[in-house]
Amino acid sequence: MDNRNHGRCSLPRLAVGAAVLLFAVSLAATPAASHAGHDDTGLHSNYLVIVRKPYAYDTNLYKNVSSWHASLVASVCDMAKEALEKDPSSVSRLIYSYRNVVNGFAARLTPEEVQEMSKNDWFIRADPEKTYQLQTTHTPQLLGLMGGARRGGVWNTSNMGEGIIIGILDDGIYAGHPSFDGEGMKPPPAKWSGRCDFNKTVCNNKLIGARSYFESAKWKWKGLRDPVLPINEGQHGTHTSSTAAGSFVPGANVSGYAVGTAGGMAPRAHIAFYQVCYVEKGCDRDDILAAVDDALEDGVDILSLSLGDEQAGDFSDDPVSLGGYSAAMHGVLVSAAGGNTGPGPSTVVNEAPWVITVGAGTTDRRFVATVKLGSGVSLDGESLSEPKDFGAEMRPLVHDVGDGMCTTESVLRAMNVTGKIIICDAGGDVSVAKAKLVLRSGAAGMIVIAPQVYGSVIVPRPHVLPTVQMPFMIGQKIKAYIRSTPSPTANFIFKGTVFKAKSPVAAPFSSRGPNRRSRGILKPDIIGPGVNILAGVPKIEDLALGAEEVMPKFDIKSGTSMAAPHISGVAALIKNAHPTWSPAAIKSAMMTTADYTDNLRKPITDVDGTPATYYAIGAGYVNARKAIDPGLVYNLSSLDYIPYLCGLGYKDQKVNSIIHPGPAVECAKMPKVDQKDLNYPSITAVLDMEPYEVSINRSATNVGTATSTYAVEVDVPATLAVEVNPAKLEFRALNEVLNYTVTVKTASGKALASTIEGQLKWVSGKKYVVRSPILVCAGTGGKSAASMGAAPA
Repeated sequence: MDNRNHGRCSLPRLAVGAAVLLFAVSLAATPAASHAGHDDTGLHSNYLVIVRKPYAYDTNLYKNVSSWHASLVASVCDMAKEALEKDPSSVSRLIYSYRNVVNGFAARLTPEEVQEMSKNDWFIRADPEKTYQLQTTHTPQLLGLMGGARRGGVWNTSNMGEGIIIGILDDGIYAGHPSFDGEGMKPPPAKWSGRCDFNKTVCNNKLIGARSYFESAKWKWKGLRDPVLPINEGQHGTHTSSTAAGSFVPGANVSGYAVGTAGGMAPRAHIAFYQVCYVEKGCDRDDILAAVDDALEDGVDILSLSLGDEQAGDFSDDPVSLGGYSAAMHGVLVSAAGGNTGPGPSTVVNEAPWVITVGAGTTDRRFVATVKLGSGVSLDGESLSEPKDFGAEMRPLVHDVGDGMCTTESVLRAMNVTGKIIICDAGGDVSVAKAKLVLRSGAAGMIVIAPQVYGSVIVPRPHVLPTVQMPFMIGQKIKAYIRSTPSPTANFIFKGTVFKAKSPVAAPFSSRGPNRRSRGILKPDIIGPGVNILAGVPKIEDLALGAEEVMPKFDIKSGTSMAAPHISGVAALIKNAHPTWSPAAIKSAMMTTADYTDNLRKPITDVDGTPATYYAIGAGYVNARKAIDPGLVYNLSSLDYIPYLCGLGYKDQKVNSIIHPGPAVECAKMPKVDQKDLNYPSITAVLDMEPYEVSINRSATNVGTATSTYAVEVDVPATLAVEVNPAKLEFRALNEVLNYTVTVKTASGKALASTIEGQLKWVSGKKYVVRSPILVCAGTGGKSAASMGAAPA
C-alpha cells in the first residue's frame, strides 16, 4: 500500500480568495495538493458513512453524537485522533453528523481510510459523494384559491397558510425581492428554532430562515466561523420560494405580459430557505441530508424539494427518500418534483410512497402571437418578445439553409437575412442565444419551431428581437408555404396574454411512470401548474435592456420544479385548516380530489392530443378548493411503511437505514404488506398469473360529515371485472375508519395484453366525491406482484 494515502488526515490549506472559488468548483474527489507543513497528498473524497444502530457511544466520554462520529473518523486517521485529543469538541475531518435522516455521518476520507473503517463492527457502508440536479401569477385564481367563503375560496378557509412554515431546498434566494416582504406578517410560531444568516434588515417575518450548506467543512478546516450566505446564483430558488409562499406584489409582469398581482400559493406562510444546490456542482447528497436534518429540528411544517436524480438507487440510497421518511416521522410532508426527462416511460424520480411526487401540466394562460403568411393563412404561436411597433408590412420569409437551427452566423450573413423573418428549428443553442446571433445577422424577426415531442405546448422566452415560438406541426405548415412560392412573406401580430385556453395538458418534459423502485405504487402522484409560471427572480437571464429600462423582477419558467412548490403551498393551506392531519392525510386529500378532466370537461390530454395516461398525470391536476374538504382520506403513519419495505424484499439493514432514528426492526419477525395493500390513495394491481385475480385492501378515514354514507362507483373497461365489498361505507363519527376490499380480475379469465386504467369513487350526496385511479398491469415477465420493485440484497 502507498503509505502516503494511509493513516493521514491533514487537509490542504486553502488560500483566501481565488482558492475558495477553486474549492467550490473542484471539491469532489480532487487530489489534495501538497503544501508546506503538510506531507499528505492522498486522494480525499467526501463519503457518506452509515453505521450500525443503536448509537453505542459512552455519554461520559462523548457529549453528543457528533463527537462520537468524530472519534470514529479519528479511529482510522492518526492526525484526526491527535486533533480530537487536543480538543474533544473538534470535528476534524467530519463534515456532517446526522441526527435524524440517517444513522451516520459525512466525512472527507481517502479510499484507504474507508477500507480501514470497514474492518470495524460499527461500519455498514461508505457511499462516495453523489450530486443531484434541480428539476427546472395566475395560478392562485386557476386553482380556486381566491374568492370569499360563499364562492369556496381556499384562502378564506385556510387564512392563506398563516403560521405554517415551508422549508425550501434549492440553489439560493434573492432575499431582497418584494415577494419576500414581511410587512403585515405575524412572527413565526414559537416552535421555530432555525436561523437566518442574512442580517436583521433582510430577514423578516416572511423569510424567517436562510442558510447555506456549501461544504461547511471548508469553514471548519480553516477555523472560520462566518457562514456562507445563501445568495441566489440563478433564478431557481427565488422562483420556487415565491411560488410556494410569496407575498402579494402588484404589477408583476415579464416584458409587459402576464400583468397582475403576483402571490404564492400560501402568501401568509413563512419561508425557511436551505441552499443545497450550486452552479458549479449541482446538489450534493450530503448537503441535502444535512439540510433536511436541520429543517426538521428547526420546526418546518412542509418541505419543498425541486431536485432529484434519475440514476438513484433504492430508497436507502436516495437523500430525498431518506429525508422524506424522517420528515414523515416528524409529521412533515415532502413535496418533490417528479423530474423533467419525459415523456419517456420509467423516468419519474422521487418515487417513495411517503413523498408526494409532482408532475407538471399547463395552465389556461397563453401569450399569443400570430404569424400571418403571404397566402392569407394565419397561424398562432406564442411570444414574450413584442416590440413597441413591429408594423403591418409583410416581410420576406426564409428558412436557415445551413443546419436549419440558426447556429452559424456566417451562413446567415451569406443568406442576406437583413430585414427578413427567418425560421429556426429547435436544437443547437437555446433560442435566446440564437436570437442574439440572428439579430447580429440583420434579421427583422425570428420564428422558432419547438421540438416535435413538445406537441402543442410552447415554453416562450423573452428574446432580443421580435420572436414567435411555434409548435412543431404548425411550423411544418410554414415550411410547406415557403416551398410553395418563390417569394414567401410573413408578418407578426402580437395579441398579448390570453386566458381560457384548453388546460391542463400534461407537460411534455414531465417525467413519467411506471415507478422503477416500487411498481405497485403509482407515480407521479399528482400534477400541478408547471408550464410558463410567473414568479419572482433576481433578474431575467440573457435579457437585453434599453438604457432607460428596468430589469424585471419576475420571469416565466417551466418544469416540475415549478409544479412542486404549487403543491407545497396548497399543502400549507390544508395544514393550516387541519393542523392535526398527517402528511399522508394531506397527500390523500389532494390526490382524491384532483381533476382528471380539463376545462372543456374532456379527459386531460397529453401533448399529442390523446388522453394522458396515469403514468403522466397520476391522480390528476390539483384542485385546492376540493382538497381542503375531501370527505375521506387514506391515512398512514410512518410506521405503516415498515411492513411495506419488508414486503419489497429489503434486508433489515436497508430498512433500518431508512427508518432511522426509529427503533430497529427485523422483517422476519413482523408481517409484510404487499405494495398493492399499502393504504394509498391510488390503486395498482398486477394480474400476472392465473387465475388473473387479486384482492386489494383499503381503509378510509372520515374527515367530512360525522354521520354520512358513501356509495361506491366503479368505472373500468369491459376487459376487467371489479367488485368492491362492502359497496357502502356508513360512518357515524368523525375520524372513524372503515375498511373495504377491491377484487380485480380479467373478465375473460385470461391474461391482459396491456395496462388498463379505470377509477373507483366513493360518493356522498352532492358534496363529496373521493376518487382513486385504478391501474391494472398486465404482468412482469413471470415475477410475482410482491417482487416488483424489490430492493437489491
